[in-house]
Amino acid sequence: MSGAFDFELLAQICKVPGAPGFEKAVRELLKPLLVPYVDSLETDNMGNLYAVKKGKNADKRIMVAAHMDEIGFIVSHIDEKGFVYFQNLGGFDPKTHTAQRVIIHGRKDVVGVMASKPIHVMSQEERNKPAIQKDYFIDTGLNVEELKTHIQVGDFITRERDLIAMGDCVNGKSLDNRVSVYILLETLKKLKTESIPYDFYAVFTVQEEVGLRGAQTATQMVKPTWALGLDTTIAYDLPGATSHEVITKLGEGTAIKIMDASSICDVRMVAFLKQIAQKQNIKYQIDLMQAGGTDTANLQRMTSGGSIAGAISIPTRHLHQVVEMCHKNDIMHSIDLLYWAVKSIDTYDWTH
Repeated sequence: MSGAFDFELLAQICKVPGAPGFEKAVRELLKPLLVPYVDSLETDNMGNLYAVKKGKNADKRIMVAAHMDEIGFIVSHIDEKGFVYFQNLGGFDPKTHTAQRVIIHGRKDVVGVMASKPIHVMSQEERNKPAIQKDYFIDTGLNVEELKTHIQVGDFITRERDLIAMGDCVNGKSLDNRVSVYILLETLKKLKTESIPYDFYAVFTVQEEVGLRGAQTATQMVKPTWALGLDTTIAYDLPGATSHEVITKLGEGTAIKIMDASSICDVRMVAFLKQIAQKQNIKYQIDLMQAGGTDTANLQRMTSGGSIAGAISIPTRHLHQVVEMCHKNDIMHSIDLLYWAVKSIDTYDWTH
């Protein structure tokens, strides 16, 4: 592995709020960080951010997408006592709401807690039922009059949790997919003085968590020849997991995606990434999932004739919780694989 892991930068990227449709703060954080490493920056009407590094030839394009949004919520109702009700922006397991702090981003940020009926007053039947979305509300500790001076229906909500180091891992909220935002930024840094064969479109997309929406628009704009999704994948290397359920393991390297529920990666791209990893001694594993999806699906099919598409996946435990966990070495191996893939895209025989 080359380079040094920048924990403080990753922590900053993870902390900034950006639920689906509300990614502006993430985009504004990234713009000045990207300027020294690219030839142009552009934002489209949806909010996708395009960072372009020119290559020796402009006849073909490589596009890499990392989504900026994190799962979150939106205010749907404020009752007469000032309790806040919400709808999800992205996929949640309701039991993960319990005892969590959130931030409501209105005229000013308001901290609240996810709350539900106390167990002490539940019936035995209620105690035995799994938690569901409608069981929860947000308590800010403010009376309704003061609360409504700060927030209103339609304001977005994110979870409150800082990134921390845990052994060789990092742990916190929004590693899905801010770790990929970090990887894409770090790859551009490594390429700063490099000559690359084709124009490289590093695209920071919006609204992935609610249906891969930004990637659809971005792919139609870029029209890539080759495309790579950068996203987290499940590391189910946990107690109770049988060998065929594991998918990926923390600390075993970056992951090369073969398929998920939304896409089957181009066999040429899978072979190319494996070849690069083996040649450059980059530790990797295989990502093959039956469920879930990433921007890769729209990168592959939302341009005329399709693109030669695949994905680099970052093994992550506890996905869509506030305690997502990635291994530092897997992150660094992912940067290395993407770096060499962009540099070497013209060396592979794409005709077979």
